[in-house]
Amino acid sequence: MNRRLPHPGIDRILMLAVLGLLVLGTLLVWSATSHRDDLTGGDPTAYLRKQLVNLCLGLVLMVVVMATDHRWVRIVAPVVYLASIGGLVLVLTAGTTINGSRSWIDVAGMSIQPSEFAKLAVVIGMALLVAERHDARRTTVGAVDVAGMLVIAAVPASLIMLQPDLGTLLVLSATVFGVLAVAGAPRRWLALLTAGGVAGAVAMFAGHLLKPYQVDRFLAFTNPDLDPRGAGYNTEQARIAVGNGGLFGQGLFHGSQTRASFVPEQHTDFIFTVAGEELGLVGAGLLIALLGVVIWRALAISALSTDVFGRVAAAGIACWLGFQAFQNIGMCLGIMPVTGVPLPFVSYGGSSMFAGMLAVGLLQNIYLRAAASTPTRYARPVRQGHLVSR
Repeated sequence: MNRRLPHPGIDRILMLAVLGLLVLGTLLVWSATSHRDDLTGGDPTAYLRKQLVNLCLGLVLMVVVMATDHRWVRIVAPVVYLASIGGLVLVLTAGTTINGSRSWIDVAGMSIQPSEFAKLAVVIGMALLVAERHDARRTTVGAVDVAGMLVIAAVPASLIMLQPDLGTLLVLSATVFGVLAVAGAPRRWLALLTAGGVAGAVAMFAGHLLKPYQVDRFLAFTNPDLDPRGAGYNTEQARIAVGNGGLFGQGLFHGSQTRASFVPEQHTDFIFTVAGEELGLVGAGLLIALLGVVIWRALAISALSTDVFGRVAAAGIACWLGFQAFQNIGMCLGIMPVTGVPLPFVSYGGSSMFAGMLAVGLLQNIYLRAAASTPTRYARPVRQGHLVSR
């Protein structure tokens, strides 16, 4: 056997990286909101306490998924998928519109964004389909399998488009493409999907199917000087904030752009600008490195997985978190258009935190199963009460 034996217990590197992101994100949220009386009502620790509650609930969800028997994970997968579809339908009928998108529903005094959970639901739904086909002795992914996976993704994608939430749709599209590639879909299908996606984007733009503010954001992305006080304002202020940080930053709670509240939505979508300004290149680089470690460990767990479901699900999670992090940081740097997607494990928000921690719990679950099912090859049978190593 050529695969490296997993360490006993959980993936400690993944857990440390996630904990590092959670701590760093909590500090950045506190810094971005402590001076905002319009948000906190005069309590500088209001959002800090809310984020700590989100963090604790997320850790509980992670432990529950991590400790669940892997057979139950596959059994519950369809329920999770159907629940996410139900949430997306409920959003369209009784949701709250914020920043032009009807993406939230109020549950017990908390705003929930079902599209965040839909990302994980699509990953495990597609992984389950591939695993079931593999268990039926189908070793190759054919046209029927690809069509089935696309249908699984198309239902929530259509509902998300109706909100409309273009940022989540982009993340979901990249995730679906990655899952198809890992599952072994023929290259011609991947090429056709890429061409179809480009053609669809052009058709939506030419057919005036996008909202005016969405068109303005894309035009501002292609030319930031086109409307610096309107559609290009967010990008311009974000780049100024990141540039102010220099090498070591202006210090936590001392960022000039942050304290002046020049960057909109700085505790959610533009949280990276706080890291860039107050922690500088070193701090922002550390944040990116921690995200890179999480994605690396997800891919490593995919490679170590002993079953198809775990391999595809872990790779899908890596694609989801990787593209969403790139999209969020990219729009703060002006290399991606502005879309409302949070930075995983860092931005303020319960839905994003819960979905991310559920994904980490699933990764740990897959890792634990791989460790338990990997035969020991570094030891010989016990002789006279001692374990003799090779």
